Amino acid sequence: MKKFTLDIVFHIIGIGSASGLFYQNDILYLIGDNSSYLYEYNMLDASLNKYPLLKDPANNIPKNSKPDFESITHFQDTLYIFGSGSTANRNKMIEFSIPQKTKVRTNNLTDIYAIMQSFGNINPEDFNLEGAIYDGDFWYFFNRGNSKTNKNTLFTLKAKKLDQEFSLLSNDYKLPKIKGVRTSFTDAILVDNKIYFLAAAEDTKSTYDDGEILGSIIGRIDLESMKIDFTKTISAANKFEGLTLYKKDKNQITFLLCEDNDTDAQESTIFKLTLELK
Repeated sequence: MKKFTLDIVFHIIGIGSASGLFYQNDILYLIGDNSSYLYEYNMLDASLNKYPLLKDPANNIPKNSKPDFESITHFQDTLYIFGSGSTANRNKMIEFSIPQKTKVRTNNLTDIYAIMQSFGNINPEDFNLEGAIYDGDFWYFFNRGNSKTNKNTLFTLKAKKLDQEFSLLSNDYKLPKIKGVRTSFTDAILVDNKIYFLAAAEDTKSTYDDGEILGSIIGRIDLESMKIDFTKTISAANKFEGLTLYKKDKNQITFLLCEDNDTDAQESTIFKLTLELK
């Protein structure tokens, strides 16, 4: 994992503060942490559609009232979109049907988030989920440790559905520093029994207030051992917050990335990251 390339592939007008994305069949689904829409971008003709996730949806919601959708994952024909849990109004999970192109359910995860905080010994003010994975049997949630405690925690929750009885495990990670600031989880996906994750360095001790962006890394966790088997700095300037698989062969793996530039501008840049596997 010594060589990588990082390139800008396109800009999307109409989406700001992109925080998560999912690629499938030339369609890119995106969420923004200050928006209550799911965006659907056709990479072939550059068309953009959007679908409401909440009542009275908006593209640019004030920080103190935004749902803070930070994580998107999928299983079969359903997308799962999660609020970060960093404040009381950020505890929703939306289920969205890809074939029907509509929201099918809204879930309140306040109780589950509280259990995760207690189990992981994370104070409510330090709780900030920025990545989620679902494989049909297990849910994986990534707490971003960009607070004073630096609690980068991976929660593993075994359950078919989040409203059913579940078992819970947690693993804490000490991630590398960039310019003296420790990186913290911003997204993750599962590929062939390996978790690839993004982490960013941001000079702040708050899960709410933004700080100076110092760069991002990519890393990988082995699902069996739950140990990190590599990390790599991929930028000294970008805060990458979204990661999705684009293509993979025996020699390399390619992802699409989005970044949260912490502005009100309704424009998002999509990057392509290719890693050599040998």
